[in-house]
Amino acid sequence: MGIKSVLSKPLAQWSMRGFYEAYKDPVLSQKKCLKYLTTTASRTLFGEEHRLGEVEDPLSYSEAVPVRDYEQFFSYIEKAKLGVPDVLWPGKPLYFCKTSGTTSGTKYIPLTKESMPNHIGSARNALFSYIAETGKSRFVDGKMIFLQGSPKLDKLDCGIPYGRLSGIVANHVPAYLQKNRMPSYATNCIEDWETKVNAIAEETLKEDMRLISGIPSWVQMYFEVLLKKTNRTNIRELFPNFDLFVFGGVNFEPYKAKFRDLIGFDIPSIELYPASEGFIAFQNSQEDDGLLLNVDSGIYFEFIKASEYFEEKPRRYNLGEVELGVNYAILLTTNAGLWSYSIGDTVKFTSLDPPKLRVTGRIKHYTSAFGEHVIAEEAEGVMSAAVDRFGLRINEFHLAPMVTPNEGLPYHEWFIEWDVRPENILEIASFMDQEMARRNIYYRDLIVGNVLRSLIITNVRSGGFNDYMRSQGKLGGQNKIPRLSNDRKLADALSK
Repeated sequence: MGIKSVLSKPLAQWSMRGFYEAYKDPVLSQKKCLKYLTTTASRTLFGEEHRLGEVEDPLSYSEAVPVRDYEQFFSYIEKAKLGVPDVLWPGKPLYFCKTSGTTSGTKYIPLTKESMPNHIGSARNALFSYIAETGKSRFVDGKMIFLQGSPKLDKLDCGIPYGRLSGIVANHVPAYLQKNRMPSYATNCIEDWETKVNAIAEETLKEDMRLISGIPSWVQMYFEVLLKKTNRTNIRELFPNFDLFVFGGVNFEPYKAKFRDLIGFDIPSIELYPASEGFIAFQNSQEDDGLLLNVDSGIYFEFIKASEYFEEKPRRYNLGEVELGVNYAILLTTNAGLWSYSIGDTVKFTSLDPPKLRVTGRIKHYTSAFGEHVIAEEAEGVMSAAVDRFGLRINEFHLAPMVTPNEGLPYHEWFIEWDVRPENILEIASFMDQEMARRNIYYRDLIVGNVLRSLIITNVRSGGFNDYMRSQGKLGGQNKIPRLSNDRKLADALSK
């Protein structure tokens, strides 16, 4: 029996039946998940210190366990890294995921035997949902590529392996994907990103590529290298059977027009919401762009209104209490041993039954030098509207405040790297300024009140963003360029 018949639409639908049982009552599923987590970890160091065995419901849990970020978890993580058992979760972690934090430097996130199915199974469920809905499964008959970090792992002194999440997951790819998976192990282990992308292009340019996955900015780099090597007009000419793009990490909307040009058509896609701390959600339907929350995958979710996040003791909401359209910071409690852990992301629910959400940005990534508190969702919306209105093609952008200009009022400065630089920059800037005022009432009031002047667009030379990421040792892999900031660290680097 071939792979295609194994992953047929009827079988995909049958395979997903058990998964969707949890969505008949997602709030109850979450309560059961919380009980499982607190009971299982009740005799760990963390469990005894926080009396997890006495937790009865979401309210008593929120009273027992405070909100923490990585710095506040550091002492527990360090004990676990030394090989001490039963610190945050029974036994020892299976792996540590090494990741670069925006404020914490290098972070080590535990992964356990119990938490690995969340990372592996969620990616599988996303593909199965696509097949179950569309009946399209021919991508499994050709080659697939996942642009990711090196699968090569190192070991701590205690013997526990550690590495990048994508590399750890690469060691657990299911057998039905292994046969056609690319690139080769040796190529995947190349550390230098530009060397790696060049090698991947060489390996794949004559293959029957059908599924391509990765963060859009790095997939774009891969496509551009391929087209340069082959002198093709678009990727469809090179890979005529390419029919599914899987992505995550950033909002894809600003990239769509550029990808349409690179590929030659609007490619069907699946959006994922994975994090080192847990696989949070995935797009389970082509009918809408909401991401289905993983309510029964070893993660208990809590939410804090973004507007209240920095208060001394903000209220925490469980899944049964959230509202549509409200910007929330998301907290994770997981079977990897994280407890009311703030990952720094903000989300908005687009549906409550079933629970679906969109990532709106980072709680610490915003522009509010003047009290406007512009978030990534608004900046990306403005950029996407301009792309659609003027038929623009952009590679990347970043928004930062100019607080003390040489003359005149302060303003928002948009750094944009164009694929094709337009001639009507001032017209585009005026349109974007009006869009931001429409989306953010505080920004509008600052403009009307003559506190800010209209935004200014600064053109970034070709390759400028990649050069910055290279200088920071963050080119490629799972690294992402921050779309906006409240300081000018990136802005000043791009201005040089």
